[in-house]
Amino acid sequence: MDEIAGLIEPHVPALRRYAWALLRDEAGADDLVQDCLERSLSRWHLRRDGGDLRAWLFTILHNLFIDGMRRRRREGLRVDIDEIVDLAAPAQEPESRLVVRDVLDAVESLPADQRAVLLLVCVEDLSYEAAARVLGVPIGTVMSRLSRARERLRRLVTAPPPPVLRRVK
Repeated sequence: MDEIAGLIEPHVPALRRYAWALLRDEAGADDLVQDCLERSLSRWHLRRDGGDLRAWLFTILHNLFIDGMRRRRREGLRVDIDEIVDLAAPAQEPESRLVVRDVLDAVESLPADQRAVLLLVCVEDLSYEAAARVLGVPIGTVMSRLSRARERLRRLVTAPPPPVLRRVK
């Protein structure tokens, strides 16, 4: 068991980063990674010897995320009271944090399939082939989704600010 844990442990930070990027919630990301680790340990015997362990772990995490999304869709929307309080607080952040927030919001606004490809390839540095295995799609689909995601992000981030309207008497 220590040998298996030694193989999996170096991948935990990347799994956590990807989970956080998908959920934008630390506690939810930790739970998702924990579920992924539990599933990988319980199904270790199903893993292909010589296969890409990193891609296998990301596949498990991604599938658990999709299952959770489907479950939440069936159960309906739940709102945490702490999030409502945070949103109601006045924003007093430096401009650089606002830019980062704008980029994160733009990434979050991408369709789920484009966001997943962008995170796997650009953030987690998976190859197109590994990302295709994780998502269960052809490499060409990964390439087209990534291209669309990058173009959409470019438009969202570089869009001119809306005009300031003022009342004229």
